[in-house]
Amino acid sequence: MFHLGWFYGFQVQSWNGTWSGSDGATEWMTPDMFVEAAQAMERAGFDCMVIEDALFVQDIYKGSAEFTLSNAFMAPKHDPMPYVPVMAAGTKHLGFIPTVTTSFYPPFLAARLLSTLDHVTGGRVGANLVMSHNDRTAQNFGLDGQAEHDHRYEMGDEWVELVNRLWGSWEPDALVLDEEAHVYADHTKVSRVDFEGSFYRSRGPLNTAPSPQGRPVLCQAGGSPRGRDFAARNADILLSNVQGIEAMKEYRDDIRARAAAFGRDPDDIKIVFLVSPVLGATDAEATRRWDRMVAATEQNLEANLAFLSYYSGIDYSTLDLDAPIPHLSTNASRSTIAHTKEQSAGQTLREYASHPVRSCVELIGSPDTVAERMGEVAEEVGGDGFLISLPLTRRTIAEVTDGLAPALRARGLIRDGYPHATLRETLKEF
Repeated sequence: MFHLGWFYGFQVQSWNGTWSGSDGATEWMTPDMFVEAAQAMERAGFDCMVIEDALFVQDIYKGSAEFTLSNAFMAPKHDPMPYVPVMAAGTKHLGFIPTVTTSFYPPFLAARLLSTLDHVTGGRVGANLVMSHNDRTAQNFGLDGQAEHDHRYEMGDEWVELVNRLWGSWEPDALVLDEEAHVYADHTKVSRVDFEGSFYRSRGPLNTAPSPQGRPVLCQAGGSPRGRDFAARNADILLSNVQGIEAMKEYRDDIRARAAAFGRDPDDIKIVFLVSPVLGATDAEATRRWDRMVAATEQNLEANLAFLSYYSGIDYSTLDLDAPIPHLSTNASRSTIAHTKEQSAGQTLREYASHPVRSCVELIGSPDTVAERMGEVAEEVGGDGFLISLPLTRRTIAEVTDGLAPALRARGLIRDGYPHATLRETLKEF
C-alpha cells in the first residue's frame, strides 16, 4: 500500500483547451473548483494536496515576461494560504500542504500562521518548504538577488530549528481550562525560546495555543546534495522528480542513509515521486493521446525552454538548439540543471526540449494498466507513494479520482478510509 497526493498551484490550470470549461480563464481565481477537487480526492483516498507556489513573474526566457503572461505560464498565481481553510471546510480527512519559503517568511510569522491553520483544519496542515530559487523573488522583497545556493539551506536549517522551538514553547498540556480555579493556561508550561542564531532571533513564546499536531507536517523537495541534507534532516515527507527506476532507488536509499546519519529513523520520512499519468479508456486510446502530446513538438519546445529558464535562471532561448546542452552553473535550482544534463545525454537541446514534460516514470494506459504499473514501480523502488502532477481540470480530476484511484484501491494499493484524524497520523499509518 502506498500514499497518494496531488501537486499543483493556485494558478491558471487550463484556459484555452478543449476540456478547459466555459470559464477556465478565471475560474481558478475562486475556490469552488479546488473545493470540488479536494472532495473528489478525499473520496478517492488521497492523503494530501501539496500546493506549489512562487513569488515572481518570470521574465528570464527571451528577456521578457511576454511568454509567461501570454500563456499564463506560472503567472498569475494566488497565495495558497487563504484557500486552505476553505478547502478544509469542505472536507474531513484530506491533508493540505501549502508552500512556504523559508527565505522570506519570518520564522515567528510562519510558525504562528501554520499553527493557526492546523487548528482551522483540525490537524490537517503541513508546509512545503522551499528556499526560493529566483533572483526576481529576492528583488520583490527588496534585495538585489538571492543568497548563495548552499547558504540558503544553511539559513533554512536554522529557520526550521526556530519554528520547531516556537511550536514547542507551549507544552501539550499547557491549556488547563479550569473554570473553578479560574486558570485557562498554566504559565509554567509556556516558555520563552530566547533563540539567538546566526541568521534569526526570537524571544518567544508563540502566542497561539498548541495545535492538534503539535508540529505541522514539513514537506521538502531536496534535489541537490545540500538540498538532500536539508530534507533528510528536517522533512516528514519528501517529493522527488528524478527520472527512472534506478534514479528513484538511488534517491530513496540516499535520503534514508542521510536521515540515519542525522540520528533519525528513516521510516519516519515518506518519499513520494511525481508522476503525470496519461489515461484513456483503453491502452490504445491512452497511447494515441500520448502520441498527440509527443507530436506537439513546437508547443513542447517553447514551454520546456521556458520551464528550464524558470527554474534555472538561465535564458535557454540563447542556447544553440541543435547542439548538446552545455555545462551550465546556476545559483537557482541546481538539481534541475543536473537532471537536465543527465537526461539529455546524447541529445541536442531541441530533441530534449521537444518531448512532453517528464515524470519519474512513464504511466500510459487504461486505469487498470497504469494502476498495475504503479504497484510494480512502488514494489521495485520501495518508495512510499506518488504525487500526481497534472493540470487541475475537471477532466483530469475525474480521470484520476474516478478512474485510476478505484483501480488502485481494487488492488489494495491505496487507502480505503481514514482511521486517523491528523495528517501526521495519516502519513504514519503505513
